[in-house]
Amino acid sequence: MKVVFMGTPDFAVPTLKALIEKHEVLAVISQPDKPKGRGKKLQPTPVKIAAEEAGITVYQPEKIKDPEFMEILKNIEADVFVVVAYGQILPQAVLDMPKYGCINVHGSLLPKYRGAAPIQWSIIDGEEVTGVTIMYMEKGLDTGDMLLKREIPIDPEDTYGSLHDKMAPIGAKALIETLDMLEKGEVKPEKQDDEKSSYVSVINKSLGLIDWSKSAKEIVDLARGLDPVPGAYSFLNGEQIKIWSACVLDGYKGRAGEVVFTDKKKGFAVAAGDKAVLVREMQAKGGKRMASADYMRGHEIKAGDVFKNE
Repeated sequence: MKVVFMGTPDFAVPTLKALIEKHEVLAVISQPDKPKGRGKKLQPTPVKIAAEEAGITVYQPEKIKDPEFMEILKNIEADVFVVVAYGQILPQAVLDMPKYGCINVHGSLLPKYRGAAPIQWSIIDGEEVTGVTIMYMEKGLDTGDMLLKREIPIDPEDTYGSLHDKMAPIGAKALIETLDMLEKGEVKPEKQDDEKSSYVSVINKSLGLIDWSKSAKEIVDLARGLDPVPGAYSFLNGEQIKIWSACVLDGYKGRAGEVVFTDKKKGFAVAAGDKAVLVREMQAKGGKRMASADYMRGHEIKAGDVFKNE
């Protein structure tokens, strides 16, 4: 097939590479480069880097619905548009362009977790299973007919980062399978049950502020779902502390946010709404991510200290 690929972050790269091996990728559309770091140097998107390494033309329109770019896209004459975490809403005129339509690789088992950040929210909500859904795109947000699903178990130790890395290649393989079925006329679109759907919000820094009155499991799942970005955090003696690796600890109770256990090898535990959260890995503001036990060698954290929301 002749393909136009639209994508931006790391998650989209395995699918692009799989398409390059199996099909003719005519062009790649990605978000504009953005300034990063102290020098605010423009940083190309991961998809742009992969496309240029393969010698594929890359377009980065500020708005995909710009009339001039729409004409360029139309003249490419692709059979199908493949979209993976592109970052812009496609207008109906774009959705109608290719012969086989626009196909999306979505990081959840639809119809649950429509919208932004489905991988993070599946962990934050304590799900045990997630997956990828290959779907037709339509005007609604992640409401199109489903073409193929692949389930993926969520390990209790999975973070957003580790689950993301598991899902990306599985999504790529499922997309290639779907295109093969499309060419053979074997695809059987399945409508979504809107009553079973939910929309998840974008992830922002404020979401990471820990409410210690919640259950220990909810707090641990929040930390997992926000690892490696933006991170779950709280404040001890007015200093921001990011909580990375953590687990539920039975047998300890106290007022919410109170340090109830310290150990030179294991770290420290903070009381939650029911049990306690053993903090195994943390990061002080301006410092490096490290084992809590290592941090405690140079900074005192003692039973009775209280983590607060500011």
